[in-house]
Amino acid sequence: MKAAVLESKDVLVYKDLPDPLPFGERPVLVRVGSVGVCGSDVLRFAHDTAYHYPLVLGHEFSAVIEKAPEDSTFAPGDRVAVFPLLPRSDDPLTRVGEWALSDAYDYFGSRRDGGMCEMLWVPEANLVPVPSSMPLAHAATVEPAAVALHAVQKLRVPAAGTVMVVGAGPIGALAAQWLRILGWTRVLVADVDRRKLELMEQLGFEVLDASTQDAVSAAGERTGGRGLDAVVEASGFPSAFLQCLEAAAPQGQILLLGDLKGDVTIPQSLISSFIRRELVIIGTWNSRIMPSGRSEWDMVVEHIARGSLAVAPLISHVRGLEEAPELMADIAGKRIWSNKVVFAVSPEARAEARAHAAGGGRP
Repeated sequence: MKAAVLESKDVLVYKDLPDPLPFGERPVLVRVGSVGVCGSDVLRFAHDTAYHYPLVLGHEFSAVIEKAPEDSTFAPGDRVAVFPLLPRSDDPLTRVGEWALSDAYDYFGSRRDGGMCEMLWVPEANLVPVPSSMPLAHAATVEPAAVALHAVQKLRVPAAGTVMVVGAGPIGALAAQWLRILGWTRVLVADVDRRKLELMEQLGFEVLDASTQDAVSAAGERTGGRGLDAVVEASGFPSAFLQCLEAAAPQGQILLLGDLKGDVTIPQSLISSFIRRELVIIGTWNSRIMPSGRSEWDMVVEHIARGSLAVAPLISHVRGLEEAPELMADIAGKRIWSNKVVFAVSPEARAEARAHAAGGGRP
């Protein structure tokens, strides 16, 4: 089979690999449909953060069932989204559905080969059905959309609540949409990238251009000096985290969704203010695939299918997997502007991408 293989830092090669072997409980053979590029993939490619080499990247992916156990609920041709974390079955947290909090888990695209390939074996429990009408590129966004949903559900939603998302990349854009769906009255989005802010405006959000104004002051002005009931840090920048602490109203909530790219030193005066305002900092990571049929992933699939969660506008590029080496280098080198990048792998995904391109629409 063909795969995009990270052989060392900055060296991604599109090449032939042996077909994968079954593993795990009730393995299902899938053909990878589409696979999205996460910021962590770019870090592994360009910043030597891979667990090992060689490695097939990709943990955000959809697939088409090729072969399933005889008594499976899945059949050849079914479309699925793939939960990338593979927990140990004997971990107590796995048994209560908290796979992401378990120890010594495995992971597609980081600890083991992931979705930037044509075929994979996946444990049946890691598959979530998606409608046959859902484009495979859209189904590849279920994973980041579930991460964003898992995060914002941790926030208490006050009456007439105002929240700001700092960072308008794909994960921030998805978080902003979930906040609106979950009942926040006013959702602001701050970023320094004008193109991403324009996209958020098109989706109906109030935006703050942090390249031309201080986000903390602007948030204060727009709330009459009261501050924000919650702030979601989705940029990963340490300075943005400090801004979140400053912008929160008394008893406000700060949600750490972005993985900070460096250490943070909090001034004593800000700590004192944090204490006196009784702020709450909430950590979040990954998502929950349990209980089956009523999980965060099932909720994501339903909202994408009905159109209440817009993922198509976030996809800036759909390319064939053979273009991965050049495109990943362009992204890492910031030679192109990108938002959510998706590689179309299966014939179905490629046909869908061609049809959308021919129609002049978004992926």
